Amino acid sequence: MKTPDCTHFPHQDLASLAEWSAEDIQRVFAVAAALKADPEGHRSLLDGKRVALIFEKDSLRTRMTFDLGIQQLGGSAVYLDHRHERLGARESVPDMAHNLERWVDLIVARTYRHRHVLELAKHASVPVVNGLSELLHPCQALADLMTLHEKWDGQLAGKKLVYIGDGNNTCHSLLHAAPKLGMNVTVCTPEGYEPNFKVMETAREAARVAGVTLEHTSDPQEAATGAHAVYTDVWASMGQEDETEERAAVFIDYQVDEDLMSYTDDAFFMHCLPAHRGQEVTAGVLDGPASIVFDIAENRLHAQKAVMALLLLGQTPDTNATSPALEEVTA
Repeated sequence: MKTPDCTHFPHQDLASLAEWSAEDIQRVFAVAAALKADPEGHRSLLDGKRVALIFEKDSLRTRMTFDLGIQQLGGSAVYLDHRHERLGARESVPDMAHNLERWVDLIVARTYRHRHVLELAKHASVPVVNGLSELLHPCQALADLMTLHEKWDGQLAGKKLVYIGDGNNTCHSLLHAAPKLGMNVTVCTPEGYEPNFKVMETAREAARVAGVTLEHTSDPQEAATGAHAVYTDVWASMGQEDETEERAAVFIDYQVDEDLMSYTDDAFFMHCLPAHRGQEVTAGVLDGPASIVFDIAENRLHAQKAVMALLLLGQTPDTNATSPALEEVTA
């Protein structure tokens, strides 16, 4: 199979999908599809490339898929465990960036503070990928939307994506990307748990340009009506463990169960995992025929391989580093 074209990609980093165009995202899908269809034919695509994996948070999918992904493309990964010593505690983040750029070709950071991803991107001369921050989870959104792209034979435009639960980092990255692809998006959260205001404003503008709808409601049944895909996530994310009981009481009416799914238009069920059966979703929905959660988990591997290939092979002299505009969504 022909090697996918990874040249002339307009981004140096993936800190956020806010500035990625629909064409950029579709290009990830195309490269990922080619790598997925012919893994053996691309074993040397990133031959000799080295990736640093900086992780402040526990991980199954992100760590495995980046590590295996770079190996499958001919490179290698080094894991830096920062779960007990936060970034910037022993050495400044800029100094870390300047050290790592001398040794590796790409940095993946999974961190509690989005500003640390931006600092790495600002100071490192090599590409930086946001493997998850408290604000955004762009790699997850790419895998989510790639999976829907597969399921619907590339026809995302006009579909209704509904996110129910906490307006968290996963929700934010879906908001950055889905409207650009022509999807109508409804976010359903309890009062006080809405998405970040600046993220919503960015998404509203993207929806306006694309001619699609972006709505917010606190009524799960209203949100689910006519949905083609329903997404939820845990009620308490990492770092919010002390709020678990409080959040469980607030979100109890936002559980995705069989009754709620009956309001949809035969929707797919989506979740970034790990999931808690009996809390944000019932076992019957998570393990049922509409669930595509493990297809999404698989596509984390392929989408991230595509991101690494595009960032490592697509650089041109005019490729922009992380834009100051990204700072606008971090408040």
